[in-house]
Amino acid sequence: MLVVGGAKLAFGGKEKQGAGGGGGRATPVSQLVVGQRLFTDRIEVLGVAKGRQSVTITSNTAELITAVHFSDGQTVSRGQVLVELKADQENAGISEARARLAQAERDYQRWKTLADKGIAPRATAEQYLASLETARAVVGSAQAQKLDRVIRAPFSGKVGISDIAPGTLISPGTAIATLDDVSVIRVDFSIPDRYLTTLRIGLPIMARPDALPGEAFQGRIAQIDTRIDPATRAIKARAEFPNPEGRMRPGMLVKVAIDQGVRTSVAVPEAAVQFEGTQASVFLITQGPKGQIARRTNVATGLDQGGYVEIQSGLKVGDKIVADGLNRVQDGAPVGGGQGKPGNGGERKAR
Repeated sequence: MLVVGGAKLAFGGKEKQGAGGGGGRATPVSQLVVGQRLFTDRIEVLGVAKGRQSVTITSNTAELITAVHFSDGQTVSRGQVLVELKADQENAGISEARARLAQAERDYQRWKTLADKGIAPRATAEQYLASLETARAVVGSAQAQKLDRVIRAPFSGKVGISDIAPGTLISPGTAIATLDDVSVIRVDFSIPDRYLTTLRIGLPIMARPDALPGEAFQGRIAQIDTRIDPATRAIKARAEFPNPEGRMRPGMLVKVAIDQGVRTSVAVPEAAVQFEGTQASVFLITQGPKGQIARRTNVATGLDQGGYVEIQSGLKVGDKIVADGLNRVQDGAPVGGGQGKPGNGGERKAR
């Protein structure tokens, strides 16, 4: 199959008619016989990539950092300690609470023994039991306060660039580091509601990031929103793409495409089609009184894929048209083309 390269040419005015409807010197042109080609119905929209889970690690208290247990770009596991904050007061509180708990346990055991022997009232032993439970709760509270001084990874992922170091004083809400799970990339996108019947969970979908020319990633539709936006008449969907090598990154602009089906249609190379406003036309080669002439013929176009334009009406299989160099051809002018190389009048067939 030979492909004719070229661009769509716009014309701003009327063209002069060839002299005598076939008279004059014939213009050598590249000719082709119209054939058919497969076209894929495809929905293409833009979305933004994001990780399966993404979070900015912060502290809920103002304190000095005493230790940093990660490096920029490191992959960490869920629960791994990232940062430790100064916890002198919390450690003292835990020690005090444990001492009170030990005393409460001794008091309870002594009064329980006396109550079991009938020497002391049972109610007194129960009061000391309540004091013991309270002491245990105080210890738990003190330990929980210390946990606020140890910041852990909430899920497995990769840490971003961070500027913190031991000795840094942070305040509540201050960003410590970013954490992203990029093993799977999610892309949220919106499409017009007329395509609602096409969407379904599990439908294959392809992503092409602008930042990675020529690369495509296969995924599936994971979720479809329950509502249609009344302002835009569009529905939101979410696609997921496996990303084992980490090529896709959160924040990338991504073009996602959903194939609806394949059909066979009449097709011609892009270089054979002229556009004037919204009207498309080709030069159809017909037989005139003294030889071949080129007649401008309006056509209705469809999809534009792989350098070919779908022709919905105006041409049929077997028609002969001018393949390229349309700026040298006038409506009704004589043209020539024999068996030769492409571009020198040779005939080609669009397949």
